[in-house]
Amino acid sequence: MQKSLKKSYKFTIRTASYVTIIASVLMALFLNSFYTIDWEFLIFPFACFVVCFVVIQYRIERFIYRRIKRIYDDLTLLESTDLRQQPITTDMTTLTKEIDKYARDKKLEIETLKVREEYRKEFLGNVSHELKTPLFTVQGYIETLLDGAMDDEKIRKKYLSRASKGVERLTYILKDLDMITKLEVGDLSLNIEKFDVVELIQNIFDLFEMKASKKKITLTFDTDYPQPVYVNADKERIQQIVSNLVVNSIKYGSEHGTTEVSIENLIKNKVIVRVTDNGEGIAQEHLSRLFERFYRVDKSGSRKEGGSGLGLSIVKHIIEAHNEKIYVESEPGVGSEFSFTLEKAK
Repeated sequence: MQKSLKKSYKFTIRTASYVTIIASVLMALFLNSFYTIDWEFLIFPFACFVVCFVVIQYRIERFIYRRIKRIYDDLTLLESTDLRQQPITTDMTTLTKEIDKYARDKKLEIETLKVREEYRKEFLGNVSHELKTPLFTVQGYIETLLDGAMDDEKIRKKYLSRASKGVERLTYILKDLDMITKLEVGDLSLNIEKFDVVELIQNIFDLFEMKASKKKITLTFDTDYPQPVYVNADKERIQQIVSNLVVNSIKYGSEHGTTEVSIENLIKNKVIVRVTDNGEGIAQEHLSRLFERFYRVDKSGSRKEGGSGLGLSIVKHIIEAHNEKIYVESEPGVGSEFSFTLEKAK
């Protein structure tokens, strides 16, 4: 389909005017030197302007305009949506601006694709690493048993137990990946209900008290909460969030340290829950990517603790499914604070 054309006469008018002025001045000097100037001379500038305008515009359309149109056609082949929606202009300033804008947009698009490609490669590499580690563990123990170690009852029991842990790790990863996928596509519905968040956090403290005591970490509130704090949310999912944050604070906390939870009024209908520890902390450069799937602060590739590596990513998805916000502040050697908002129940 042929594009609509938008012709510009500014260049032609200016050029024709310059030529007319120069020609008229030279003609006036010539007539004044050899002849006399009368009123008929006034016809000359008008006639000169018309002739120059017609000739110059014709040449623009034949030469410059055709070349500009070819540029537009070439860009159209590159599927420049912005250029396709506009009529062709022969004004060079307008064309230059459009080409510059097109180039900037394409550069930004290319840079975005490069970032996504790097993220994709890193994500696939992390998934591969997370899956192959327990798979190879299970495979190694089973092959050892098949090669004859099965006859020794002690070795058989020990190796089957370790293989079972590897299978359990795989189950965690696949289950968490499935949950993230459902959260992203909206298949995982939330059961919003009114509940006391103080009671929920106390139950989580009771659940992980023994795990914390192994590292001599104290689980505590920042103050006494004699009155319930009611919120509207999916109780099971919020329990999952707080459990994940508390477990992380224990996992990366310092011995004889503290994990403290506070609940504060943020605005009229919001509360903010803070989980603070005095553990090893997280460097600033890692904070922006902390909630990515399988992202490692420790690049050594080893995991001291179990888990799927998807916990914080799931936390972020659940919070966003509630249309709430999650924040993180941390300083190496000082500790970390994770906080998230919830809707306050009336």
